[in-house]
Amino acid sequence: MTDGCRPCVVIWTIFLLSSVMGYKPVIIVHGILDGPRQFEILAKFINQSHPGTSVTTLALYDYIGSMKPLWQQVDGFREAIRPIMESTDDGVHLICFSQGGLICRGVLATLPTHNAHSLILLSSPLAGQYGDSSYLKHFFPKFIKSRLYHFCYTTCGQRISICNYWNDPHQRERYLKSSIYLAPLNGEIEHANSTAWRDSFLRIQTLVLIGGQDDGVITPWESRSLMISIAH
Repeated sequence: MTDGCRPCVVIWTIFLLSSVMGYKPVIIVHGILDGPRQFEILAKFINQSHPGTSVTTLALYDYIGSMKPLWQQVDGFREAIRPIMESTDDGVHLICFSQGGLICRGVLATLPTHNAHSLILLSSPLAGQYGDSSYLKHFFPKFIKSRLYHFCYTTCGQRISICNYWNDPHQRERYLKSSIYLAPLNGEIEHANSTAWRDSFLRIQTLVLIGGQDDGVITPWESRSLMISIAH
């Protein structure tokens, strides 16, 4: 989470939680190259606003581990989230940041018995990523965005989380053919689980999408407020 957007995210999240949550457990899922440490302030504010609230920031696929394939991460996070959900009859609230938002969507789509009450997605690339960001330049220094599809839309590329949601608008056919995560999750391609995933996701009662033009990481920034066809 960039230092510039952290205060605004904390303020907005606390405001939203004050209106949508009682004292249901809160689960926080970090983003790419993040871990629990980056969300200590947020967890502290939640407890200050709602004393006694159980807040769990999952320590799973932290930092460099966040580059693992998203389906692998979904499997891991689902098994970590499941017992927290099963421990309460009133449901839970999920707060998911950046790449973590895509992971949470995958978890909810593939967990038909989930009891997520509220899903708050902070700066998540719901419609994919296509742009130059500091973390992209770190991992792919020899590629520019117009060429990255040469790697991302391969079997090898799809083993890296960033490539799982790389959505090059100039390579639509390649994206639909190669994407093993974002395209099927968004219902952009037909598959046997489309209806089941949609119905499972729609068990949530409240969906909040937060994003803005000043993030500088998710590009285009409108990707944070787009969900292709899960609500159809």
